[in-house]
Amino acid sequence: MAADTRSGTGPRDRFRAQVRQEVKTAALRQLAEGGPEALSLNAIAKQLGMTGPALYRYFANRDSLLTDLVVDAYGDLASALARAAGTGPADPAERLTGLVHAYRAWALAEPHRYRLLFRAPLQGYDAQAADLVDASLPAMRVLLDTVSALAEPKPEAAGGTAAQFVQWRERHGFQGVAEAVAARSTLLWAHLHGMVALEIEGNFASMGIDPSYLYEAEVTDFVRSL
Repeated sequence: MAADTRSGTGPRDRFRAQVRQEVKTAALRQLAEGGPEALSLNAIAKQLGMTGPALYRYFANRDSLLTDLVVDAYGDLASALARAAGTGPADPAERLTGLVHAYRAWALAEPHRYRLLFRAPLQGYDAQAADLVDASLPAMRVLLDTVSALAEPKPEAAGGTAAQFVQWRERHGFQGVAEAVAARSTLLWAHLHGMVALEIEGNFASMGIDPSYLYEAEVTDFVRSL
């Protein structure tokens, strides 16, 4: 899990950062064991030897804690993808294969955190809040850069969504990314997410299928379609 770096350098700041990190570590254990519904600030406070009111000095409420966990998860996922895409072979297709494997591996290792990224963890929680959308962009940037290194998709690949991708690109600072690249990258991510979501929920296992081939085939088909 990414360390909490939103703090100063004085002793109080370091202590506050340490406590916040301990709270988040305890929260992740709760999520892994019982899902978002099991998340309890009072239980965490008791576990850490604190009172409930004392813990609320570090996180205003459960949603605030969840937001920190989501931001951390996006950061860790982006780092895993960047390592896979940036330190692998020079061949763009092999780099994309490495990214796909890293995406899957991260989700399988951290399924409780992966679920936080792509669905509202609790009723009423705004999973599309601006700060969460911003936190998701570095991972998307890695995917866009990796796809851009391949043969650029034909303009018609964006289809009727071209204008929408122009607006999305400009709104989030992805200048220089062709609409067709954005469209194809989004389609690839949607396919990967669908397979990962099925896998971490045990659907492939219940079918008796090893989905490794499906991921390989997805990359092969994607590269051929460009």
